[in-house]
Amino acid sequence: MLRQIKPRNARSKRALDKKAPKPVENPKKALFLRGTSCSQKTQDALTDLYSLRRPLAQKFTKKNEIHPFEDAASLEFFSEKNDASLLVFGSSSKKRPHALTLVRTFGYKVLDMLELNLDPDSLRLLSQFKNKKCAVGLKPMLLFSGTPFESPIPNEYTMAKSFFTDFFKGEPAEKVDVEGLQYLVSIAARDTVDGEEAKPKIHLRVYLIKTKKSGQKLPRVEVEEMGPRMDFRIGRMKDAEEAMLKEAMRKARTTLERPKKNISTDIVGDKVGRIHLGKQDLGELQTRKMKGLKRTRDSLIVDAEDIEMKDEVEAKKSKRKVVAE
Repeated sequence: MLRQIKPRNARSKRALDKKAPKPVENPKKALFLRGTSCSQKTQDALTDLYSLRRPLAQKFTKKNEIHPFEDAASLEFFSEKNDASLLVFGSSSKKRPHALTLVRTFGYKVLDMLELNLDPDSLRLLSQFKNKKCAVGLKPMLLFSGTPFESPIPNEYTMAKSFFTDFFKGEPAEKVDVEGLQYLVSIAARDTVDGEEAKPKIHLRVYLIKTKKSGQKLPRVEVEEMGPRMDFRIGRMKDAEEAMLKEAMRKARTTLERPKKNISTDIVGDKVGRIHLGKQDLGELQTRKMKGLKRTRDSLIVDAEDIEMKDEVEAKKSKRKVVAE
């Protein structure tokens, strides 16, 4: 694991701030790795998945002695070193040929893993489809068809749906231009049959969207397979720990918009607010000082005489009380 170090200059400080937790996280980066033994079919599948994930992807070609389900320390090291939240590891063995391991991390620690075994007979690459390809960096439309993906109990298919959603999500966008919807990713699995032990395969297809004239206001939409074409069999699976999953799903308080009281918008679009004040004493209100409002000398003399008369009356009342006692 990488040790935590203090930044020595502004460049290293920016790099550490980029990796630090944020209320709104950066787009997830995918890292593609291969094991010491990896078949050519698996390497081709990794290359095509890397092409669909660009530019938020990085691919390593060197061999790595990694066994994800036995020891995931190496995957966590690569995740932290390259700031990657998604990893796709390709390997091949006699017991598990043409295996792709999908890994998600949280805090550079492995969150969950799913192994998919590629069917080599059904594999067709991007280069084998002689047609136009979509531009790099566009967001695809996702289609999940099949009841296994809608299971109320978490299983391998719900995990595969969650992973592929994160994989093809790309950069967040509030609005998407219709012209940018150029391709469709279809992930299907047939319904399970009672008494069947074998789990249904997952079929991955990518289609190019074409719009043609229809003689009406809305165009006619057609799809053409663009590639790649892959079929997977479900392999091993590692669920996320409950405490780590709860921490990963937690949202920062700053991202939650709290409703503002006594603030509204009128018809024109101006913001109107209501302020509540206590009862005011208008006698202490400071008004503008004007010469015309000043009291004259005669009025001051009259007020002084009234005060003296009141004092005399109060003195007489006090003397009467003393005599009566």
